[in-house]
Parts: sequence; C-alpha cells; structure tokens
Amino acid sequence: MGSVLESTDIKNKLEDLSGVVLKPGENPYNALIEACNDEPTKIQELYAAHRIRRNSQQRDKFLASDYSELIIDPYLLRLENPQIEPGFRDTRYCMTFWGRPPIHVLELAEVIQKKLKDAAPNIWLMPLHRMHITTLELAFSRTAAEIDALKEALRPAIPAIASFTHGHRARLVKPLISYDLSAFALSFLPAAGEPALSPAPTPPDHAAAAQKTRGDAYTYHHLRRDVWGLAKDAGVAVSSRYVVPSAHVTLGRYLTDADHATPEQRRRWVDAIEEINAWLEAEVWDNAESEVVGEWVVGHEKGLDVRVGTLWYGGGRTVLMGEGF
Repeated sequence: MGSVLESTDIKNKLEDLSGVVLKPGENPYNALIEACNDEPTKIQELYAAHRIRRNSQQRDKFLASDYSELIIDPYLLRLENPQIEPGFRDTRYCMTFWGRPPIHVLELAEVIQKKLKDAAPNIWLMPLHRMHITTLELAFSRTAAEIDALKEALRPAIPAIASFTHGHRARLVKPLISYDLSAFALSFLPAAGEPALSPAPTPPDHAAAAQKTRGDAYTYHHLRRDVWGLAKDAGVAVSSRYVVPSAHVTLGRYLTDADHATPEQRRRWVDAIEEINAWLEAEVWDNAESEVVGEWVVGHEKGLDVRVGTLWYGGGRTVLMGEGF
C-alpha cells in the first residue's frame, strides 16, 4: 500500500484577503463584482489588496523568529525523486478550465524563474510548457471514474466553454511575484484602463469585429463568473477548493529546506522577491519599451484548455483546447 499523504492545501489554506463576503447559493464570483459596483478600477483594487496582504502575511512568516519549516509537497517530492517511494502514483484526479499563457508571457515567466533560481538554486521550477492559470476548477481530488462522469455530463457544453475567450477577452496586467511557504507564482491584476502592450492577435482576427465584450469593463473576474455560469447551466455542480481574487501562474515550489534553513537565507529569498517585484513595477508595468511584456489577454494564441486527470504541477490531458486569437 502506498503512503497516505497530506496535500499542501491542508497546511496552507488560500484565504480571501480582499474583505468580500460571498453570498450562499449564488454564483460566487458575483459578490466581488457587486461589491465593486461593476467598476474595473475597484475590481483591480480588491485583487491588489488581496495580493499585497497575502505577500505581507507570508513575508512575516518567512522572517518570524519562530519560523519552523517550509511546506514541502509530499506528492511532488515523490514524483521528482522516485527513489523515495518506488512505484508512487498521484491519484488525485481533477477537472479544470485553464488559460494557457501566450509566448510573451512565457518569456516573462522564464526571466523571473532564472532570477529566482539565482537566489535559491534548489527550488523546483514549473516547466514552461506546463504553465497555466486556473480560470475555474470544477472538481479536485476525485477518482478517475468520477472525473470521467463529470466530463461526460459537461461534454455538450465543452466547445462553447473552451472557445468562450474568443469573444470575451479579459486583460491581465501588473505582474508581481506572489509567494508563500509552499510555492511562488506570477500573479496579475484585472486591467483597468492601462495602455495596451500585448502583440496584436494573429490575423485574420474575424472575431474582433464581433466581440461580445469591449475593453476593460469585462474583467478577468467577469470571465470567471461567466464560465462558472456556463458549467452550472450545463447541469454540473462546481466544487472549487477556493474562490479568491487571484490570477496567478505557478512558477515553482520548494522540495528542500536547503536554500531556506537559516534566517539569513530566508531574508535573502524575501529580498530577492521584493527586488524582482520592484523591477517589474518600475520597468515592466505599462512600459511599451520593456524587453518583456507585462500583459496577458486571456485567450491570446490559445482558448481555454478543458483539462482532466492528475492536474497538479501541470499534468493531465486536454479534452478540448478552444480557439485562440
């Protein structure tokens, strides 16, 4: 019998730090939109508040005098080091809708990964081809049969969901590193009038003239609300682990305490993240002259990736990839 392992989610619960209270029984993404009076600037402010508060909270944990240890993922540890438990398999099956980063966002992520690796050589980095943003998690930690049944129930709606971003284009801006004791990610904010930076869609972009949304009034949070609604309308119950104002792509995780064992090492790690974030804010945000692009219109190059399987760490398989622009 294999080991009984505890997911990092148990020790590292992702809380909503925006201050928005969800209303039982309704689409959970409506609450934030209503709290912000459907104003993109206010939606961005709440995403920013969550990101700032969480980074501050996690900074304090890294630098605390009673710091104990990192939260190392036992599943990933065994997958990356098969000698720990030969024959180990991750059996946590899931179903999600992923956004896939376009090439310019992957280039930005790679630059940041290299900077982080310089600060902590033993970190585990997410391979670029596995990077994703979880627009909606339908179900997690189920059996393969349960996920297959969910997929079949949703099947008639999958084409429309996968290509939903073709006509509903939500822009993400202002990337920063978010981090905690288990992982680190590149997080974005919903756009609110910032200058456009992304490369133009690949021509011919026939959907541009027929888009159902215009500008930043349709935010990433609206997109999440709408795909939740499409799943519900298809008769599927959405069972996400959390609904928080966060738009992030995991950059990596920790598999050893080697880089963070001493207060000096942890200080160096925190300082490195803050230095990179200062560079992003000063040199990349809203800067058309930057060598890397700090903007992502979800659906650029690829539509939503309807995904099933053992999805942690970018695994699993695609049911359908929607049309990009």
